Amino acid sequence: MIIPGFLISILTFPGVIVHEAAHLLFCKLRHVAVLDVCYFQIKNPNGYVMHERPSDFLSSFLISVGPFLVNSLLCILFCFPAFFPVRIFHRSDPISYFFLWLGLSIGMHAFPSFGDAKVLWQTATEAAKHYNPLAILSLPLVGLIMLANLGSIFWLDLAYGVAIGLGLPELMLDEFLK
Repeated sequence: MIIPGFLISILTFPGVIVHEAAHLLFCKLRHVAVLDVCYFQIKNPNGYVMHERPSDFLSSFLISVGPFLVNSLLCILFCFPAFFPVRIFHRSDPISYFFLWLGLSIGMHAFPSFGDAKVLWQTATEAAKHYNPLAILSLPLVGLIMLANLGSIFWLDLAYGVAIGLGLPELMLDEFLK
């Protein structure tokens, strides 16, 4: 099913906002100056954080993959408590559905963007030349990020959000009920 990108971004705008806020958070944590921030817009890109070039690879790595960590964690935190009233007690609770939508929309935007991957590739290859172990280990990760971005054409980003937001609690529930 083909849905225009701008419509998906409108329906999942909390995920875009959290993604950009995570970039900003890691810029602040690593003392990287931020030049401009757009948390959400209805054009490409849906949001951005422009910052100075980080002075070390670790900072660059964290700024690039920070949204994956933050969005994934928030997806789980919002979906987990909302999952159980709906799944176990079969309650059609609007608040639970709101938190499921919120968590899934945040989880859908966990993957670093292609632009993030491009920057990470450039800094990783440069740092790998100086035998930086994190940079060397991150090179395959950049490939996975690029594949994940291509996979978003086939709803891989939604599948990821559903897997961690709904699949993880379902697995835990199955284990608990055994």
